[in-house]
Amino acid sequence: MGWLKRLFGMGKPKDAKVNPTPQQTQAAPSTSTAQASKTTQTIPPERLGLNGEYDQSGLAKRVALAFDEDNELDDIDTLWVAQTSSTVVLKGSVPSQDILNKMVSVAKKVNGASNVDTNQVTVG
Repeated sequence: MGWLKRLFGMGKPKDAKVNPTPQQTQAAPSTSTAQASKTTQTIPPERLGLNGEYDQSGLAKRVALAFDEDNELDDIDTLWVAQTSSTVVLKGSVPSQDILNKMVSVAKKVNGASNVDTNQVTVG
C-alpha cells in the first residue's frame, strides 16, 4: 500500500506533483482585471496541495507522494508523515539509519519544507 493511501486514504490524483505550480485563488469576486490582481492570494508553500490547490496538509501529502515515487522508500509501512507549519514531522520506526537519512533528504527537497523533525523516529 502506498504512502498516500495508507496515511490519507487516497490514491495518487491525476497530475499530482511533489512540487506543483500554485493555483491562483481569489480573495473576493471582482469585476475588473485591476481589482482581480489586487485580490489574488498566493498559497503558502507548506499549504500547497498535490495539484497546486490550497490544502491544510499539503506539505505532508507532497512528502508522502515523494516517498511513493522513490523505490527505496515506497514499501516502508512503519512510519507516518505529518506537518507542523513548514516542518515535516516523521513518526514511527525505520529499519536503518541510511533509510532515515534518505527520507530526510527526500523530504527536504519538497517545496515548503523548512525542517524535518525525526525526534519521534526509532531506528532498528
